[in-house]
Amino acid sequence: MRFLSGAQPAHDLTYSDVFMAPSRSEVGSRMEVDLSTADGTGCTIPIVVANMTAIAGRRMAETVSRRGGLAVIPQDIPSAVVTEVIGWVKQRHLVHDTAITLRPHDTVGDAIHLLPKRAHGAVVVVDEQGRPVGLVVESDTMGVDRFSQVRDVMSTELLTVPATATPRAAFDILNQGRRKVAPVVDHEGRLAGITTRQGALRATLYTPALDEKGRLRVAAAIGINGDVAGKAAELLAGGVDVLVVDTAHGHQERMINALRAVRSVDPAVPIVAGNVVTAEGVRDLVAAGADIIKVGVGPGAMCTTRMMTGVGRPQFSAVLECATAARELGRHVWADGGVRHPRDVALALAAGAANVMIGSWLAGTYESPGDLYTDPDGRRYKENFGMASARAVSARTAEDSAFDRARKAVFEEGISTAKMYLDPARPGVEDVIDEIVAGVRSACTYAGAKTLDEFHARALIGVQSTAGYTEGMPLPTSW
Repeated sequence: MRFLSGAQPAHDLTYSDVFMAPSRSEVGSRMEVDLSTADGTGCTIPIVVANMTAIAGRRMAETVSRRGGLAVIPQDIPSAVVTEVIGWVKQRHLVHDTAITLRPHDTVGDAIHLLPKRAHGAVVVVDEQGRPVGLVVESDTMGVDRFSQVRDVMSTELLTVPATATPRAAFDILNQGRRKVAPVVDHEGRLAGITTRQGALRATLYTPALDEKGRLRVAAAIGINGDVAGKAAELLAGGVDVLVVDTAHGHQERMINALRAVRSVDPAVPIVAGNVVTAEGVRDLVAAGADIIKVGVGPGAMCTTRMMTGVGRPQFSAVLECATAARELGRHVWADGGVRHPRDVALALAAGAANVMIGSWLAGTYESPGDLYTDPDGRRYKENFGMASARAVSARTAEDSAFDRARKAVFEEGISTAKMYLDPARPGVEDVIDEIVAGVRSACTYAGAKTLDEFHARALIGVQSTAGYTEGMPLPTSW
């Protein structure tokens, strides 16, 4: 990329400080743009879900990988559980979503608890042979005693989609049947999944992130303390596709030693390490064995590091410098944190990131692990928290003595609880992905780029004032 002024500004820049100017383009449609990344992770869209406990779980990993991205399972979860999650994700269907199921004698209360776990908003009721006999949606549970059985409220006029149907055929079946959601069944009529009109449509627009065996990809994180090599070996044996060695301050000796320990088990998958914000940090971690460097200190919505310590760096400049250093060494960077709009993702890619990590933006979606709550105004939300907060530290140190846990919790650098409201227009992670991908594809057409490498090479970046940034915001009402 190059700056519109011809020279790089002397001061560091955030995403809000910059804009991209259009260039002469031969790209006729955003659908001509290939968003596959070149960092070896197999992503077909440049989106990685951050390894935060309140965000990255099995449902998130399945859904994002099906659309071409990657989720990183957090390091605070026991390795045995992470291995089980990896195996579960790799057994998921590449087109159809995993159905939530109940038996006819289960209660409406059970259905109410399960409905928010998936964006498709339906529970499939199955018989003893696993055949769908009914469907329950939220409206079926309104004004009904929670101890009622689902067989008394479920819809029995089922429309089913054959598991062999192409996405286009599935869309046509749903469209002709005037249904938004339907169970998918195998040749014996047993439940094989669930699909929606929007899901079938998306299957024609996205390419899943698949491993060499044609299964969905998933990443997992480990910390820099304890038996790092042992944890890495266990995850590799479990089939993890990308290993992320993660700590808030990545440019330190323990990280370098941890990377060497991971390399000692001879992993055949990409190794990500971070976080850093300088070219020197990139060079040191690459020398220690990292393939990809995670960039970002303090830009995250749940992070208080900059306000607590004064340490960090404006994210656009950090990504630009680190990506330049990584490219010189034949390596890549992930931009971690600070993205709040699709424009920010596009600007991170223009600065040279191979992938963009997203955390809090995805906390308020159906697929994040947290429970769904409703505030006094009727707005739905989930709770989010920073991974350096007292809440996260408490979970991470559960095996310590009460005294040691209390000592460590005194020094927190993150928010322990925050309400992340579901956007009624985009309540699912796929809705957010649609928005981001649409923005990034369009940004590429404005730059005249058909690939992310071309986008980075052709992007023309300018610096703007706060008023310039504000001018670009749409107005929901007249002035």
